[in-house]
Amino acid sequence: MLARGADAPADPLQGTLRVNEVFHSIQGESTWAGLPCTFIRLTGCPLRCGYCDTEYAFREGRTATVGELVAQAEQIGCPLVELSGGEPLAQKRAFDLIHALCDRGFTVLIETSGAVDIVPCDPRSIRIMDIKTPGSGEEARNLWRNLDDLRPQDEVKFVVVDRADYEWARRVIAERGLDARLRDRRLAAILLSPAWGQPKGTEVAGCEGLAPRDLARWILEDRLPVRMQVQLHKVIWDPRTRGV
Repeated sequence: MLARGADAPADPLQGTLRVNEVFHSIQGESTWAGLPCTFIRLTGCPLRCGYCDTEYAFREGRTATVGELVAQAEQIGCPLVELSGGEPLAQKRAFDLIHALCDRGFTVLIETSGAVDIVPCDPRSIRIMDIKTPGSGEEARNLWRNLDDLRPQDEVKFVVVDRADYEWARRVIAERGLDARLRDRRLAAILLSPAWGQPKGTEVAGCEGLAPRDLARWILEDRLPVRMQVQLHKVIWDPRTRGV
């Protein structure tokens, strides 16, 4: 159980979170792509990545208790649950939600920017940490010490905007020893994603996007030990669709 602060409720299930949406869909990213998954998208994010496609989650949402969200996941009945955002770990009670979902036997994925401390996450959870490239505009927010807490079930992701981002990601993989961790099975996967084109928003700069074939060619030319992925949900549904 987590060490609890003075402001924590006596019953962790009564702690409250701001939640943007809860929905059942097909997992679009990570090594879990293609599987049915319940998504709990929490409100708020301290980052403003240029390619962000969930700007609506920065502020929109409702208040719900941890217990209510667990009950909603149980009602949907899917064994795979992902906490997303925004940045889900920006809310302290998110760690209680992760713990409660793990206690009930769910496989819990956490999509995190890596700009927030991941150490308090329940050890049964799976962290998918998005290392921010220069093209995101948020490279300075990377909390590099999070790499020290990665577990064999965890994954790291790079969203690649252009060739410069790709070169940067390749250097990070080598210099931070991510490829060695992968070989030694101390890391489940290194994921590279081509950035999806995104128009300028109210709070984000927008992004032209990267052709998947370009990223594929670079990976093959360099024989990079990574898994390329696209956002499968954007292939299935209109990229602007919420709740998928």
